[in-house]
Amino acid sequence: MRLWLLALILIGYTGAASLVLAWPRSYVASAVVAPAESTGLAVSTLIATLSLSQGGAGLFDTRPTGNFAIYLSALRSPEAAAMLAAETTILADITRRRGDGFAGRVRDALGLRMQADRDDVQTYLERRLAVTQSLVATTWNLDLQYPDRDVALDLLVRLHDFAEAHVRAGLAGLVERRLSVLEARAATERDVFQRVPLYELVAQHQRALAVLRSDETVAARMVSAPVVEIRPSIPNRSLLLLLLAVALPMAVLVGAACLVLLRTPPAPQPLPSR
Repeated sequence: MRLWLLALILIGYTGAASLVLAWPRSYVASAVVAPAESTGLAVSTLIATLSLSQGGAGLFDTRPTGNFAIYLSALRSPEAAAMLAAETTILADITRRRGDGFAGRVRDALGLRMQADRDDVQTYLERRLAVTQSLVATTWNLDLQYPDRDVALDLLVRLHDFAEAHVRAGLAGLVERRLSVLEARAATERDVFQRVPLYELVAQHQRALAVLRSDETVAARMVSAPVVEIRPSIPNRSLLLLLLAVALPMAVLVGAACLVLLRTPPAPQPLPSR
């Protein structure tokens, strides 16, 4: 079986390597962000009436909290997908890639849907946008994969700006609603002892609104500006070919060993009579 096994390994590796080499490659756009709450000049610190640190228990909690948690959630939100679908060419790109190659011809023959929609953009964000926390610092890495280099960088910048604007709009709306209620209450309050704390609250919310309108960073501070690699790196063809060179011969040898063990042994020959 040696020659047959060798031929099977060569044929299998050639076919698998052809698929790996034909797999479209993507560029990775990266950025490093840090929670704005980690600095003393954060908007959440300036507009809060009490200190944000409630004891020392939060020092051991590495999960994102506050405005930064809302920022991370907004990156993959349906609103972000709708924004990309309306302002970029991602829908046309997804539709074009679906119709390319052998997979596109199969999809067309089966009558499957070719036109991309917002759900496809959301699925793309959930699969291609990686958000990982650094193990050595309070920073987070944003990595976005896309076949086009310039589009990858543009998408990442748009997502960051959208998430920042989303958090800012939510905070500004909250402060404006509170401010309108406090101003109306202070204008109708006759008791002097009640009007003084109301005016203090009005002053605090006016300061919060001024901070929101002046500070450029609300949720995430940009540690490293978005950049995109010069050469595409996804998928890693060298690593995949090396893994195939190791895994495919092992799989063929294991299959051959199972075949030999499961093969029915030949019937014993009767002994010659004396």
